[in-house]
This record gives sequence, C-alpha cells and structure tokens, in this order.
Amino acid sequence: MNQPDKLLKIKDAFNTARVLCCGDIMLDRYIYGTVNRISPEAPIPVLSIERESNMLGGAGNVVRNVAALGGLPILNTVIGDDPAGASIKALLSQDGVSSSDMITVRHRSTAIKTRYLAGNHQLLRADHEILANINNATIKKVISAVKKAMKTSGSVVISDYGKGVLVPDVIAGIIDAAHRAGKPVIVDPKGRDYGRYQGADLVTPNKAELAEAVGHALNADCDIIDAARSLVMQYDLGGVLVTRSHEGMTLVTAEGEVTHLSAEAREVFDVSGAGDTVVAAIATAMAAGANLIDAITIANICAGVVVGKAGTAACYGSEFSFAVNHQSTNAAEQKILDLDPLLHQVRQWRNTGKTIGFTNGCFDLLHMGHISLLKQAGQACDRLIVGLNSDVSVNQLKGPDRPIQNETARATILAALSDVAGVVIFDDATPFRLIDAIKPDVLVKGSDYTVDKVVGADIVLGWGGKVLLADIIDGHSTTGTISRMAK
Repeated sequence: MNQPDKLLKIKDAFNTARVLCCGDIMLDRYIYGTVNRISPEAPIPVLSIERESNMLGGAGNVVRNVAALGGLPILNTVIGDDPAGASIKALLSQDGVSSSDMITVRHRSTAIKTRYLAGNHQLLRADHEILANINNATIKKVISAVKKAMKTSGSVVISDYGKGVLVPDVIAGIIDAAHRAGKPVIVDPKGRDYGRYQGADLVTPNKAELAEAVGHALNADCDIIDAARSLVMQYDLGGVLVTRSHEGMTLVTAEGEVTHLSAEAREVFDVSGAGDTVVAAIATAMAAGANLIDAITIANICAGVVVGKAGTAACYGSEFSFAVNHQSTNAAEQKILDLDPLLHQVRQWRNTGKTIGFTNGCFDLLHMGHISLLKQAGQACDRLIVGLNSDVSVNQLKGPDRPIQNETARATILAALSDVAGVVIFDDATPFRLIDAIKPDVLVKGSDYTVDKVVGADIVLGWGGKVLLADIIDGHSTTGTISRMAK
C-alpha cells in the first residue's frame, strides 16, 4: 500500500476515534468594525462596531479540530457558572460535542479573550480572566471524570494554557490513568517546567517554547535536536515533536530516532491555532490506530491546511483527503469543497468584508449561456459560490441518460472559471438547504425565472439579501446541444 492510500485508510477510521481532550478552555470573542476617525478624548481610533462572533479557544479549539477531522472528542475542563460558560456549551453543541464531562464551578470565572478588529487589523485584545488554580475538591472531580472517560477513549490530549485547570496533581493523574489504560498522551505544553509532563508519550513545543524550556537560543538544527533529546531523557518522555512553522516539524524519540518533515503549506497566511490542529490530528490518528510517524505525517498535512486560512481555523476531513490526493493540484481544484469547509471559508470571506453570491445548476455541457450567467453573477458579489447538482440529482431531474459528464468533471470545469470562488456538490432536488446554510448576500438565477419562482428567494430577501435575475443568451442549452449532436 502506498503512502497516500495508507493515510487515507487511517482517515477513514477517524469516525471511530475517541479523543479525550483535557485542559484550559476559554471563549474567544471577536468584535469587528470600521475606523473612520480618531477619538477627541484621546489619540486612539474609534471603532464603529458592526458585528461580533464567538469561538472556542484553548482546549476548545483542540476539540473543534478533532470534530472537524471526523473524530469523536470528549472534553474534560472547568468552566464558571456564567454567561461565557454558557456560550462555550452552546458552541460545543453546534459542533456536536457533549459538555457533560465538563466541571462547572459556581464561583469561578470563565476566561474570555476579546479581540477588536478593523478590517484585517487587530486593534486591541482584552482578556477577562482570573488566573487561579482549581481547589482540591475540583481536582478530585476532574480526575474522577478523566478516569471515567478514559475507558472509552483511544488517546488523550493535554492542552496546557496555564489558566489553572492543569495543576500538577491533575496532569499526573491524567498521565497515570492513561498509562494504566494503555492510551497515548499528547501534550501541548506551557512554560519552562516540563517536569509537569513526566512520562508523557509526546510533547509538542514550538521552537520558541523549546528554547524557553531549555533556557537558551536554538540557532541550528543540531541545537533543536539536542534540546529535544535532553527533554526526552530528563523527563522520561516518549518523544518531543518540535513544530517549526515554515521549516516543518522535527521529531526526536526516546529511542534516539530523528525524523524531519518539511512544511506542507504553499502559502502561510496565519499560524493562529496551528498547534491545536497538530495535537488534535496526532491524537485522532493514534486513536484510529496509526503509529507515531504516520500520525505526525497526518498532522503535518493538516497544519499545512490551517495556516493557509485566516484566523484560528480547523482542518476538515475532506480537506485532508483533498490535500493527500492532490498535493500537486492546481488552485482551481482547491475551490471544490464539501459544505463544512465551504462554510468555514464563507465565514473567513465575510470577516474580511466580502459579499457572497450563490447560483446553482447542473452545468452538464458548459456553454455560452452558462458563461454569461456566471459572469453576471460574479460581477454582483465579491465571492461567487456555485451549487452543482450531483450525478444522482441530475439523473432524477433530467432523466436516465443525464448527466453527460460526471460531477467531478463538471465541478472541475466550473472551478477553473475566474468568476467562480467555490463549488459545492449537492444531492437534493433543490439547493434550498445549501442556500439556508450559506446565507448568500446575492442569489442569482436566469431571467427565465420570476423572483417568486426562485428557490430560496424568500429567505434571502428575509435576511436583507437580494435576488438577481441574470440576462439569458437565447439559443444556448445543454438539451439543445445534445439534440443537435444526435442528429
């Protein structure tokens, strides 16, 4: 079995991979707006707020990444009985993750990190948190919950953000319970004291964190290897994986083996949260039965996906499969997305102020009528998404002899057009569910429709969007082309 097939086989088992994620969780809040003037009260910009959004931070982002890959995360953490804690529970529910294993402490404040942004520029970050270690009673509850969840978990992640949940007794309890159950422990570390992680199977510092841990600068590859090896020996670690941004990753194991993986990203846009993606991917792969080398190979590919996105991001299973299958693919093919990664991309476009357009069709044999409609649609928005009827859907709509071209060929041709920013294939008879999920600013159909006959027009108009009826070029249709070919 070649390497791509081996990795994809492991990925196919992700839906059985249960990953126990332990650590500090926080609510990441983003407030977006525009700056048009300086305050008369002080030399500071005035942000006119336009919208807000919340995301899971800390161990919550690890959970989100496990879920995006198709794994089954279990979250063990501590939150406060407050609005931020309630928001975290709601976000977990959106990702299909239970919050039943979390410990709620009445008088503890849930950490909130609020970022104020104007366009792509962050103006300020305001942290609302009380850095206090959990008390003995809560420690016992956390360890008890860990032991219970360990029975059904395939691997464990310790996500340490230094917010007071992962006190030494908790970390030791997690590692001991995991070793007794024969489950690997992957640690995303914090600070200089790696004695806290004694006996862990893998610790994943970045280059700066590794330098902090050993107390000196790391200028060459040999320095990194020596530093990692010293941690392995001193703290009885199974291995140290050093994440090195554009320089890739370096693994040093207890057996003395050194493995280096080159960075997978073609273009680094934002490294936020890439460490969470790495530990989530390793833990998910190992819970699915992968060995360490295959697991870090998978993690390296996933990291290459997320650093090409804006903001704290996740790598979806479909994106991983695409990256494995098409590591030399062109940019056009990368526009073809499943719904979940497409929705993530839509959020990123909106975060930068882009308007989203949507149109749909079978696009069986692409002709001038199609090109004209897509060009008009592309000019009406910043990013045009095309919903493409699947082969099954076309067959039901057009009859047993259609489509002429399969969905892969049709999607690839559409994605090659400069007016098209994304292509998503759907099985339904209508694109209503797609439209409801994407929430386009502009919905486009041909002028052979009236607005009241356009599927989804009512909901688009309801949230303040608009419907565009594009001009139709007469004399062009796929059915007509097929008829002429038959003659």
